[in-house]
Amino acid sequence: MLDDLDRGLIHALHIDGRAPFSRIASVLGVSAQTVARRYRRLSAESGLRVVGLTDPHQSGRTQWLVRLTVTPRSARDIAGALVRRRDTSWVKSASGGTEIVAVVHAPNDSATDRSLLLYDIPRTAGITAVSAHCLLHTYVGGSANWRRSTEALDEDQRRALREGVAADGAPRRPAAGDAELLAALEKDGRAGQGELARATGWAPATVGRRLAELRASGALFFDVEVDAGLFGVTTRALLWMSVPPSRLERVVAELSGHDELAFLAATTGPTNLVAQALCRDPADLHRYLTRRLGALEEIRSLETSPVLRNLKAASPVLMTAARTHR
Repeated sequence: MLDDLDRGLIHALHIDGRAPFSRIASVLGVSAQTVARRYRRLSAESGLRVVGLTDPHQSGRTQWLVRLTVTPRSARDIAGALVRRRDTSWVKSASGGTEIVAVVHAPNDSATDRSLLLYDIPRTAGITAVSAHCLLHTYVGGSANWRRSTEALDEDQRRALREGVAADGAPRRPAAGDAELLAALEKDGRAGQGELARATGWAPATVGRRLAELRASGALFFDVEVDAGLFGVTTRALLWMSVPPSRLERVVAELSGHDELAFLAATTGPTNLVAQALCRDPADLHRYLTRRLGALEEIRSLETSPVLRNLKAASPVLMTAARTHR
């Protein structure tokens, strides 16, 4: 389990994933060496990783949440193939191991029959059913973090960390020349400017300027991957809900305040709202389903898919040493 310093460090990274250890240390009231040591320990033992990700709407991509029903014999191989792909994230084994859920990233203008959705999946042996749900809007997840991982710092501490992140509100799409920079940040969002300069062939000053531009526009944000079990989570479930469109915003406003939810998004398909619940144990999940979700009459139907294992987290780049995450 995490102590107060661990929780404070993780919260600080959620606010500014590239904040220098010296700034985090000043906010937490410890030395920079102590913060660096804690970060290295959490990275080695708990899979803590900061990753740089692009906003899909500004980068010309569509995200699809794909559900695959598979035979038990083929589940491991199919899941492994999805994990290794560069166009997937959040690959999960669910529903007793016979369901695999993954987020697939596809260019908006893609017409090729070699895409994962149109070519690979229908031709893969061992898959008995496929459904694809376009993610229309993400309310919780991405740059909006799970509430229970961001409760350690008070408002003054949060403000001190936000001062290092400029925002100008002017939307900018990443350029083709940013590909090497973004690929390096997907692997390690805290890579130094010297390392990023070597990856891109740019001068360190150019790297710093372009990073600042992408962050200020919201095109680039930083996510924190860490094992949710450190926060006392032992039970995870995907929740597929059907809500009348006219009542969707009201339900979303209510659910966005639920500490149990680490992900909430509107989708296409027979269910139009999907969430991931993180709970202490099965009894805690049962209470959440019956008392909190059950009190919302606007939810017409609800399907619960227990998540057995998270095989890949937010970054499309898998780190072999990383453990499971949210």
